[in-house]
Amino acid sequence: MKKGLQICQRMEDWIMVLTFAVMVIAAFVQVFNRNITQISSLTGMEEVSKYCMIYMVLLGTELGLRDGTQIAVTAVVDKTKGMVKKILRIISKLIVVIFSGTMCYQGYGMVMQQVASGQKSPALQLPMSIPYAALVISFGIITIVQGVTAIIMIKNIGKEEDEAEGMDVPDETTGGEIR
Repeated sequence: MKKGLQICQRMEDWIMVLTFAVMVIAAFVQVFNRNITQISSLTGMEEVSKYCMIYMVLLGTELGLRDGTQIAVTAVVDKTKGMVKKILRIISKLIVVIFSGTMCYQGYGMVMQQVASGQKSPALQLPMSIPYAALVISFGIITIVQGVTAIIMIKNIGKEEDEAEGMDVPDETTGGEIR
């Protein structure tokens, strides 16, 4: 289970790196074109950078959830200790899984609507199902990673904090990833 989770996280990391590189290159080409060469046929660069940013933001959501840097309201959980704290954290994780699973399902419906309509982007004439697929991919990854993390947390609920692996506590030695 943990091996599959690591593969999913690596795939997500590579997509983030690729989309960031493409976004930077597209934005640079657009600015260079606007200020230096002024070639009017490069209008699609803005769309490329915009769609890459959409993928990065949505995938970055899971990255933030994974390493604990995502903003969260933890006032209630912070006031509890022991088993109650563990149970509240599991409930919180399960709410994230249910929400992301619902978003993935609804996103899939939106992608299918775009495929059926055949709508294309204005500049690149790219099928709009490709940008909308960011919802399915990102929330699908969130559902899988957070679901596996919840299972690990449930499995380790009776263990001491030091023994419990993958209890969703960012660790400097692992970079916040599941051990």
